[in-house]
Amino acid sequence: MATVIDKVNGQPVTATDESRFDPIALAEAEAIRNRAAADADARRIEAEGKADAEKIKATEEAERQRITNERNRLKLEKDQAAHNAYIAEQKRRKEAADAAAAKTRKAEEEAEAKEAALDAEQQRSENTWKWGARGIYAVGLIIAAPIQFLAFWDKERPFLVAAPALLEGLALVLAFGAAWAVAHRRDVMPYRVGIMIGACIAAGINLWHGIGDKSIGVNAGIIGALASLGGPVVLMAYEHGIAQKADGIPSWREKRDAERKTKAEAEAREKAKKEKADAETQAAAQKARQQVQAEEEQRRKDADRREHHEDVWEVAEALRSARGSQYVTEQIWVDAWYRVTGSKVIGVRPEMEAESRAAQARMKTITGMPILGDSSQVESQKAPRAKKAPGTPDGRRFNGGVPPLRATGDARPYCDAAKKQAALEQADTTSSNKTI
Repeated sequence: MATVIDKVNGQPVTATDESRFDPIALAEAEAIRNRAAADADARRIEAEGKADAEKIKATEEAERQRITNERNRLKLEKDQAAHNAYIAEQKRRKEAADAAAAKTRKAEEEAEAKEAALDAEQQRSENTWKWGARGIYAVGLIIAAPIQFLAFWDKERPFLVAAPALLEGLALVLAFGAAWAVAHRRDVMPYRVGIMIGACIAAGINLWHGIGDKSIGVNAGIIGALASLGGPVVLMAYEHGIAQKADGIPSWREKRDAERKTKAEAEAREKAKKEKADAETQAAAQKARQQVQAEEEQRRKDADRREHHEDVWEVAEALRSARGSQYVTEQIWVDAWYRVTGSKVIGVRPEMEAESRAAQARMKTITGMPILGDSSQVESQKAPRAKKAPGTPDGRRFNGGVPPLRATGDARPYCDAAKKQAALEQADTTSSNKTI
């Protein structure tokens, strides 16, 4: 029996409308509308996702650029700080070098000034001494010459008036000769002898005439004798000093300073020699103590090894004797241990190595056993999903009502922990089900 449709969507249907109603067309139209809406929503979501992705990418790029700029800024600050430190160090070194140079220059200037002052003082004192000696000679000549003129004056023999010039001039000329000898580095001793002979003759004549001639007097004779001797002696002393300086002969003060310096250097050498001898004695004593300690330590090790490792000790003694060594060295002991036990590790024998390997094997077996019971559950058999970018379409919605088709590789694989646990449990179950 056919069903009559009176209304469609709440509206009365006429015969003409009923004949025109097509449910398939309506369903298709509805599906088209839904698909268009879904496509619009998908495009909108995709556009929003792309916009969000671009925004995120721009944010990340800006952050990356900020970090890069920050790193560049820090690097620039570090380089600037290093450069500033370098400049400061160079400035400090330059200032130190300038200060050292200024100090050296100041010391040299002070030494030069001191030397110049010393030279000036020496020149001043030499001039004073020279003119003083000449002045004394001139004063002595002024005093002694009139006495000799009075002594030699004779109206009948007036030529004798030249005798004082001969006697006093003899010492003066010989003094000039001594100065010439000093300047030309000649022997000055004959001139000095001549000066003293001439001065003594003049002094003797003055003294004799002063005693014998009352018009002259004893006092004048004595003063004349002293004047005749004093001037040439002072002048000769001056020339003697000049000769010593020219010949490089050290003075008494220089000899005393040289002796003090030589004595101080000898004392310093003696002190250094004594300190060196003391250091060598201490080093020898220290070496002897170390040698005794080493011998005691060697005896202790030999006794210990002989007592606890007799088989290795016999081989070590044989190697020591064959190699001509004084005692069993560490290398000989290593070789002997290897020859006896086969182990390159000192103290490890085969039985110890076997026990160690057995213990390691047991530990490896125990740690590799499966975990059964409540502790065997893992959190999830599936590996965690890869995170999607915000705004990415879900992929399960707006698919037009058609379920997605499954294909090979769509399902996520089990995680490594789940695979390992399943394999361990399967192996344990298989081994327990075996029958003997």
